[in-house]
Amino acid sequence: MGILTDSVHTKARIRKIDGERIFQALDQGKIAVVAGFQGINEREDMTTLGRGGSDTTAVALAAALSAEVCEIYTDVDGVYTADPNLVPDARRLRKISYDEMLEMASLGAKVLQTRAVEVAKIYHVPVLVKSTFQEGEGTLVTREDPELEKVAVSGLTLDKNQARLTVLGVPDRPGLAAKLFGRVSDAHIVVDMIVQNVSEQELTDISFTVARGDGKKAFALVEKCCPRSARTM
Repeated sequence: MGILTDSVHTKARIRKIDGERIFQALDQGKIAVVAGFQGINEREDMTTLGRGGSDTTAVALAAALSAEVCEIYTDVDGVYTADPNLVPDARRLRKISYDEMLEMASLGAKVLQTRAVEVAKIYHVPVLVKSTFQEGEGTLVTREDPELEKVAVSGLTLDKNQARLTVLGVPDRPGLAAKLFGRVSDAHIVVDMIVQNVSEQELTDISFTVARGDGKKAFALVEKCCPRSARTM
Protein backbone atom coordinates (compact mmCIF):
# COMPACT_ATOMS: atom_id res chain seq x y z
CA MET A 1 0.00 0.00 0.00
CA GLY A 2 2.94 2.30 0.59
CA ILE A 3 2.23 3.37 4.18
CA LEU A 4 5.60 4.80 5.21
CA THR A 5 6.27 5.02 8.96
CA ASP A 6 9.11 5.72 11.36
CA SER A 7 10.92 2.81 13.02
CA VAL A 8 9.67 2.99 16.62
CA HIS A 9 9.10 -0.62 17.67
CA THR A 10 5.35 -1.49 18.12
CA LYS A 11 4.43 2.23 18.15
CA ALA A 12 5.35 3.40 14.66
CA ARG A 13 3.82 6.63 13.39
CA ILE A 14 2.72 7.23 9.83
CA ARG A 15 4.86 9.67 7.86
CA LYS A 16 3.42 9.35 4.37
CA ILE A 17 0.84 7.40 2.39
CA ASP A 18 1.02 6.86 -1.36
CA GLY A 19 -2.56 6.31 -2.48
CA GLU A 20 -1.76 5.70 -6.15
CA ARG A 21 -2.38 1.93 -6.00
CA ILE A 22 -5.80 2.43 -4.43
CA PHE A 23 -6.75 5.02 -7.06
CA GLN A 24 -5.71 2.58 -9.79
CA ALA A 25 -7.88 -0.17 -8.29
CA LEU A 26 -10.87 2.15 -7.92
CA ASP A 27 -10.50 3.39 -11.50
CA GLN A 28 -10.74 -0.26 -12.60
CA GLY A 29 -13.94 -0.73 -10.62
CA LYS A 30 -12.27 -2.90 -7.99
CA ILE A 31 -12.62 -2.87 -4.20
CA ALA A 32 -9.30 -2.16 -2.50
CA VAL A 33 -8.66 -4.20 0.65
CA VAL A 34 -5.79 -2.81 2.74
CA ALA A 35 -4.20 -4.43 5.78
CA GLY A 36 -4.41 -2.09 8.75
CA PHE A 37 -2.15 -1.77 11.77
CA GLN A 38 1.08 -2.01 9.78
CA GLY A 39 3.42 -0.19 7.43
CA ILE A 40 7.05 -0.12 6.32
CA ASN A 41 9.98 2.07 7.31
CA GLU A 42 12.59 3.64 5.04
CA ARG A 43 14.50 0.32 4.90
CA GLU A 44 11.27 -1.46 3.87
CA ASP A 45 11.12 -3.36 7.17
CA MET A 46 7.59 -4.09 8.34
CA THR A 47 6.41 -1.94 11.25
CA THR A 48 3.32 -2.01 13.48
CA LEU A 49 1.35 1.03 14.63
CA GLY A 50 0.42 -0.19 18.10
CA ARG A 51 -2.90 -0.24 19.93
CA GLY A 52 -5.68 1.20 17.78
CA GLY A 53 -3.51 0.99 14.68
CA SER A 54 -6.32 -0.31 12.48
CA ASP A 55 -8.47 2.75 13.25
CA THR A 56 -5.49 5.02 12.60
CA THR A 57 -4.82 3.30 9.27
CA ALA A 58 -8.43 3.76 8.17
CA VAL A 59 -8.55 7.46 9.04
CA ALA A 60 -5.11 8.13 7.53
CA LEU A 61 -6.17 6.43 4.28
CA ALA A 62 -9.35 8.50 4.20
CA ALA A 63 -7.25 11.64 4.61
CA ALA A 64 -4.77 10.59 1.91
CA LEU A 65 -7.61 9.82 -0.52
CA SER A 66 -9.61 12.98 0.36
CA ALA A 67 -12.60 10.79 1.24
CA GLU A 68 -15.86 12.46 2.24
CA VAL A 69 -16.17 10.30 5.36
CA CYS A 70 -14.40 7.41 7.09
CA GLU A 71 -16.79 4.73 8.36
CA ILE A 72 -15.45 2.55 11.17
CA TYR A 73 -17.39 -0.57 12.09
CA THR A 74 -16.81 -1.89 15.59
CA ASP A 75 -18.53 -3.91 18.34
CA VAL A 76 -20.67 -0.97 19.50
CA ASP A 77 -23.19 1.09 17.56
CA GLY A 78 -21.69 4.47 18.39
CA VAL A 79 -20.32 6.69 21.14
CA TYR A 80 -22.35 6.71 24.36
CA THR A 81 -22.62 9.15 27.24
CA ALA A 82 -21.10 6.41 29.44
CA ASP A 83 -20.06 2.77 29.13
CA PRO A 84 -23.39 0.99 28.44
CA ASN A 85 -21.97 -2.14 30.08
CA LEU A 86 -21.74 -0.21 33.36
CA VAL A 87 -24.56 2.31 32.91
CA PRO A 88 -27.68 0.62 31.42
CA ASP A 89 -29.44 3.91 30.61
CA ALA A 90 -26.47 5.51 28.82
CA ARG A 91 -27.52 7.30 25.61
CA ARG A 92 -25.91 7.09 22.20
CA LEU A 93 -24.66 10.42 20.92
CA ARG A 94 -25.73 11.37 17.40
CA LYS A 95 -22.76 13.68 16.92
CA ILE A 96 -19.59 14.59 18.83
CA SER A 97 -16.70 16.96 18.12
CA TYR A 98 -13.10 15.90 17.56
CA ASP A 99 -11.97 17.59 20.79
CA GLU A 100 -14.68 15.91 22.85
CA MET A 101 -13.87 12.53 21.34
CA LEU A 102 -10.16 13.08 22.01
CA GLU A 103 -10.88 13.88 25.64
CA MET A 104 -13.12 10.85 26.09
CA ALA A 105 -10.69 8.52 24.28
CA SER A 106 -7.73 9.69 26.37
CA LEU A 107 -9.72 9.11 29.56
CA GLY A 108 -10.83 5.57 28.87
CA ALA A 109 -13.51 5.49 26.16
CA LYS A 110 -12.56 2.48 24.00
CA VAL A 111 -14.62 3.27 20.90
CA LEU A 112 -11.81 5.08 19.06
CA GLN A 113 -8.12 5.47 19.80
CA THR A 114 -6.68 8.95 20.33
CA ARG A 115 -4.27 8.70 17.39
CA ALA A 116 -7.10 8.01 14.95
CA VAL A 117 -9.06 11.01 16.26
CA GLU A 118 -5.97 13.23 16.10
CA VAL A 119 -5.45 12.38 12.42
CA ALA A 120 -9.15 12.96 11.72
CA LYS A 121 -9.02 16.38 13.39
CA ILE A 122 -5.84 17.51 11.61
CA TYR A 123 -7.12 16.54 8.15
CA HIS A 124 -10.82 17.31 8.79
CA VAL A 125 -11.98 13.76 8.12
CA PRO A 126 -15.52 13.06 9.43
CA VAL A 127 -15.57 9.67 11.16
CA LEU A 128 -18.79 7.67 11.39
CA VAL A 129 -18.72 5.00 14.11
CA LYS A 130 -21.20 2.16 13.47
CA SER A 131 -21.84 -1.39 14.61
CA THR A 132 -20.58 -4.42 12.71
CA PHE A 133 -23.46 -6.52 14.01
CA GLN A 134 -26.58 -4.36 13.71
CA GLU A 135 -28.08 -1.55 11.65
CA GLY A 136 -28.15 1.96 13.05
CA GLU A 137 -27.19 5.59 12.50
CA GLY A 138 -24.03 5.42 14.61
CA THR A 139 -22.18 8.49 15.88
CA LEU A 140 -20.53 11.13 13.69
CA VAL A 141 -17.21 12.53 14.93
CA THR A 142 -16.77 15.88 13.24
CA ARG A 143 -15.93 19.56 13.64
CA GLU A 144 -17.37 21.71 16.40
CA ASP A 145 -20.61 23.46 15.49
CA PRO A 146 -23.10 25.71 17.35
CA GLU A 147 -25.33 22.73 18.12
CA LEU A 148 -22.47 20.94 19.88
CA GLU A 149 -21.57 24.02 21.95
CA LYS A 150 -24.94 23.84 23.72
CA VAL A 151 -23.89 20.64 25.51
CA ALA A 152 -21.82 21.29 28.66
CA VAL A 153 -21.06 17.62 29.36
CA SER A 154 -20.98 14.99 26.63
CA GLY A 155 -20.19 11.87 28.63
CA LEU A 156 -18.37 10.09 31.44
CA THR A 157 -15.44 7.71 31.02
CA LEU A 158 -13.47 5.26 33.14
CA ASP A 159 -9.91 4.07 32.51
CA LYS A 160 -8.56 1.22 34.64
CA ASN A 161 -5.41 0.90 32.55
CA GLN A 162 -3.43 3.71 34.21
CA ALA A 163 -0.36 3.77 36.46
CA ARG A 164 0.43 6.75 38.67
CA LEU A 165 4.01 7.66 39.51
CA THR A 166 4.94 10.13 42.24
CA VAL A 167 8.36 11.73 42.60
CA LEU A 168 8.91 12.98 46.16
CA GLY A 169 11.15 15.78 47.33
CA VAL A 170 12.11 17.24 43.95
CA PRO A 171 14.20 20.44 44.27
CA ASP A 172 12.00 23.30 43.08
CA ARG A 173 14.24 24.81 40.45
CA PRO A 174 13.82 25.34 36.71
CA GLY A 175 14.79 22.54 34.37
CA LEU A 176 14.31 19.46 36.57
CA ALA A 177 10.75 18.71 35.44
CA ALA A 178 11.78 19.25 31.82
CA LYS A 179 14.66 16.81 32.30
CA LEU A 180 12.35 14.22 33.85
CA PHE A 181 9.59 14.39 31.24
CA GLY A 182 12.11 14.74 28.44
CA ARG A 183 13.54 11.31 29.28
CA VAL A 184 10.05 9.82 29.45
CA SER A 185 9.12 11.37 26.11
CA ASP A 186 12.35 10.15 24.46
CA ALA A 187 11.27 6.61 25.41
CA HIS A 188 8.01 7.19 23.47
CA ILE A 189 5.91 6.98 26.64
CA VAL A 190 2.79 9.15 26.61
CA VAL A 191 2.19 11.10 29.83
CA ASP A 192 -1.45 11.91 30.53
CA MET A 193 -2.08 13.86 33.74
CA ILE A 194 0.57 15.85 35.65
CA VAL A 195 0.06 17.28 39.16
CA GLN A 196 2.71 19.27 41.06
CA ASN A 197 2.28 20.22 44.72
CA VAL A 198 2.96 23.66 46.13
CA SER A 199 6.63 24.01 46.99
CA GLU A 200 7.63 23.73 50.68
CA GLN A 201 11.18 24.36 51.87
CA GLU A 202 12.21 24.54 48.21
CA LEU A 203 11.03 20.97 47.60
CA THR A 204 7.96 19.72 45.71
CA ASP A 205 6.24 16.46 44.72
CA ILE A 206 5.34 15.65 41.11
CA SER A 207 2.75 13.01 40.16
CA PHE A 208 1.90 11.86 36.65
CA THR A 209 0.06 9.02 34.93
CA VAL A 210 1.04 6.71 32.06
CA ALA A 211 -0.50 3.62 30.53
CA ARG A 212 -0.16 0.67 32.89
CA GLY A 213 1.91 -1.25 30.34
CA ASP A 214 4.50 1.59 30.37
CA GLY A 215 4.55 1.89 34.17
CA LYS A 216 7.68 -0.18 34.92
CA LYS A 217 9.63 1.39 32.08
CA ALA A 218 8.66 4.90 33.19
CA PHE A 219 9.53 4.05 36.80
CA ALA A 220 13.03 2.92 35.77
CA LEU A 221 13.57 6.17 33.87
CA VAL A 222 12.38 8.23 36.85
CA GLU A 223 14.70 6.36 39.22
CA LYS A 224 17.68 7.17 36.99
CA CYS A 225 16.70 10.82 36.86
CA CYS A 226 15.58 11.15 40.52
CA PRO A 227 17.11 8.27 42.53
CA ARG A 228 15.44 7.26 45.83
CA SER A 229 12.47 9.52 45.17
CA ALA A 230 10.06 7.76 42.81
CA ARG A 231 7.19 5.55 43.89
CA THR A 232 4.24 4.11 42.00
CA MET A 233 0.59 3.58 42.80
